[in-house]
Amino acid sequence: MRNILVTGGLGYIGSHTVVELIKNGYTPIIIDNLSNTEIDVLERLESITNHKLEYYNLNICDGLALEEIFTKHNIDAVIHFAAFKAVGESVEKPLKYYLNNINGLNTLLNAMEKNKVKNIVFSSSCTVYGEPDFSPVNENAVIKRANSPYGRTKQIGEDILQDCKFLNTVSLRYFNPIGAHASSKIGELPLGVPNNLVPFITQTAIGIREQITVFGNDYSTKDGTCIRDYIHVVDLAAAHVKALSYINDNPENQFEVVNIGTGNGFTVLEVIQTFEKVNNLKLNYTIGPRRSGDVEKVWADASKAKEKLRWEAKLNLNDMLISSWNWQLELKNK
Repeated sequence: MRNILVTGGLGYIGSHTVVELIKNGYTPIIIDNLSNTEIDVLERLESITNHKLEYYNLNICDGLALEEIFTKHNIDAVIHFAAFKAVGESVEKPLKYYLNNINGLNTLLNAMEKNKVKNIVFSSSCTVYGEPDFSPVNENAVIKRANSPYGRTKQIGEDILQDCKFLNTVSLRYFNPIGAHASSKIGELPLGVPNNLVPFITQTAIGIREQITVFGNDYSTKDGTCIRDYIHVVDLAAAHVKALSYINDNPENQFEVVNIGTGNGFTVLEVIQTFEKVNNLKLNYTIGPRRSGDVEKVWADASKAKEKLRWEAKLNLNDMLISSWNWQLELKNK
């Protein structure tokens, strides 16, 4: 297994995964329509990896363009990131999410089937668990209706993959990726107002945003704010490489779901306070009403990842928040 098609490969998680793929001897072929990233990420990736990268600007829903990629390159496996991912926006614009996330996956799978490519690592999410009955949540938890259209698209995506018996699938259920590459050349780059906590923190710290709004402080948690399992994006990227190795070692058609998290939960206020401490900064934040679609608390049981993929997180919350701030400082100097 060598040539890996990476959809959404210039995005936040995709770009870090491209770095890890090259480190481990794979050849990534990147497609990305730049809907939530910028083209200069390609140059940054080439600088980090010292490789000239294959890149195509196309929409995952464009079947004809996808066919050309599969025809031109001998693709061994696909890592599928290309999807819209903002919980709040998906509540406001559900059709946008169903159109892109579901149609995009179907178009990709059609191209894979036609070209006899069966290996896929799917970018899923802990949102598939909805509001879990317990945490840490493991892969055997009852799948309830997701709290947002975004989460529902991930549930439907997993159903589609499981129904496609020609596939050899590992679906990685991410928890909350944050942080940036140690080089500070790539990191989370939201276009417009961020939907995720840490970019809002860093943009507030540097003066782009006036203040952070914490969505609700009346949840049943230690300080009333939501709890999440935050994972360093570099650790998450490494999990995709481990998933490819697992598929290669287990070539029979299958469908595996695996949590990718640290197993630790932190509240929103704990993240804000940790960021202030490790970067010696003071943040301006206020408490606002709850946000539709948010789950109260969820963190991972990541034991299956350790057992099946031989993967576990190495970097802690301090590492994540220091690298996030260094990335924001790098952006300021662009």
